[in-house]
Amino acid sequence: MQEDKTTAYFAAKWDIKARRVAKLCEQGRIPGAKKIGRDWLIPADAEKPADARIKHGKYIGSRQYQKYIKPNRNKRKDGEAE
Repeated sequence: MQEDKTTAYFAAKWDIKARRVAKLCEQGRIPGAKKIGRDWLIPADAEKPADARIKHGKYIGSRQYQKYIKPNRNKRKDGEAE
């Protein structure tokens, strides 16, 4: 039988917060993780998921990118052109 570990164990092992481990479990990114009550049990041989964050390039939805887009000043507030 395979032994299951808690989020606190994997937080220390992977050097991240226990809440982040729980979020990875909620998102289904750790295979075999089971929720028992309010706690997550993770298989002892689980691997840390790859970081899915965007690391480079312009992200169109970011506020930093929005400051480079000039608003269309030819439109009125009601949407009609002047």
